[in-house]
Amino acid sequence: MNALPVKVKTLRPEARPPFYASAGAAGADLYACLPEPLVLAPGQRGLAPTGVALEMTESGHAALIFARSGLAARGLALANGVGVVDEDYRGEVCVPLVNLGRETITLRSGERVAQMVFVPARRALFLPEENLTATERGSGGFGSTGKS
Repeated sequence: MNALPVKVKTLRPEARPPFYASAGAAGADLYACLPEPLVLAPGQRGLAPTGVALEMTESGHAALIFARSGLAARGLALANGVGVVDEDYRGEVCVPLVNLGRETITLRSGERVAQMVFVPARRALFLPEENLTATERGSGGFGSTGKS
């Protein structure tokens, strides 16, 4: 596999750089870098800083931030669904979280909080058009293609 070179700047001494937990992992783990534990009651939102900033050294890429399945099973989700780190962003990578579970969740510094996947990202050239090509589906959405 041809790896994308990504520069990682640690912003605080206790910050941990992203890490692939296994040879086949698609996502690199991101670690919380917190001055104190982050306690989220059911329905509560919070922001988990990671203490790292990134620089993708090749253009045309973005990093997508996803919830970790183990935390998601407990009800902890990304508040924005999927985070996007643009190639020109140089600030701290932070993870917005929401507790969708029924119990309070406490996150501590050094815990894995999310995973990051790098993907090619093409910009679109938006072309004004009065008529779009007809398809069998047409404008049907939100379950219009069936339940099975």
